[in-house]
Amino acid sequence: MAKILIAPDSFKGTLTAGEVCDIICEAFTETIENCEITKLPVADGGEGLCACLEQVSGGEYRECEVSGVFAEKMRASYLILPDKTAVIETASCAGLPLAGDNKNPLLATTRGVGELIENAAENGAERILLGLGGSATNDCGACMAEALGWKFIDKNGDEINPVGESLINIRHIIRPEKTIGIPVIAACDVDNPLYGESGAAYVFAPQKGADESAVNLLDEGLRNIARVIEADTGMKVADIPGTGAAGGMGAGVIAFLGGELKRGIDIILDIARFDEKARDADLIITGEGRLDSQSVNGKVISGIAKRAQKAGKKVITICGCSGDGYEEIKKLGVSETFFSCPEPKPWNEVVKDCRKDLYSAALMAAKNFAEGI
Repeated sequence: MAKILIAPDSFKGTLTAGEVCDIICEAFTETIENCEITKLPVADGGEGLCACLEQVSGGEYRECEVSGVFAEKMRASYLILPDKTAVIETASCAGLPLAGDNKNPLLATTRGVGELIENAAENGAERILLGLGGSATNDCGACMAEALGWKFIDKNGDEINPVGESLINIRHIIRPEKTIGIPVIAACDVDNPLYGESGAAYVFAPQKGADESAVNLLDEGLRNIARVIEADTGMKVADIPGTGAAGGMGAGVIAFLGGELKRGIDIILDIARFDEKARDADLIITGEGRLDSQSVNGKVISGIAKRAQKAGKKVITICGCSGDGYEEIKKLGVSETFFSCPEPKPWNEVVKDCRKDLYSAALMAAKNFAEGI
């Protein structure tokens, strides 16, 4: 009997990780008569983190009113695991899709994330697991901190709203008298530093709606707040890998929450006991919506491929489409890659055909595997 472990990320904008699992499973069970399939939807710290951990560990959702991307009031939820860990997704209230057609990292805020953290801490959470992926923001997590009592002061001694465009004006930071008092771990999927050519503004802000002048202003703001953080707290955060995640929130987690950054995919795989599940597998299947050079650095595919390679297991990927540098995934031991949308087509068609196209790609992968059994 062939034993197959299916562990994909979501295909952003089209299919959840659970739906991807179901479609791939259907193709393999219809192709291979005698197979045992284990489905393990995963995430790397972005959208889907709560759903993934709920499936693995159980837990219950809590909902409260918080500030949205542009400080509008909205309802957002987080997950409380049985061990009293609160799992919070930055994307739940500061996510890029929530910005709609008005993307603007100069004005977007992480205040809602701080409000979720405060709610969890006040209602019995003993630790926070914060997913950093998918943000619309570039405020270094300062608005998150402001919601938790931190104050950001300009040259005139006035408090300012520390959104992206205002970071350049911060001259002092005042910590609150009382902190949340529980440990924070941030699930991070990138290694980018806070600022510079590889930093938050230059690499990620354009996809959040920033033009060239906005990128320059945001980068200068991140440089400035890093200087102020060092001057007022003694912490050097700029060059720590991952501090550029979520518009600099990686740095904010360290500076304002006393937290630490860890690879999101490794957190998930450890909680899900992936190594144990992979031990008996004849084939491991993973995938994500777009396979490119970023997939090799800290994303779901790279995390799973590295562990599969270490365990000596065959691993293939089934993805939506390809981008620059996707071939590098072979260096991590991926033997084959199949695409559900190998040729570009309009987004409305991608959404309409995503299930059918993924099934076709999975069917091809299943037939290929069956020939080698």
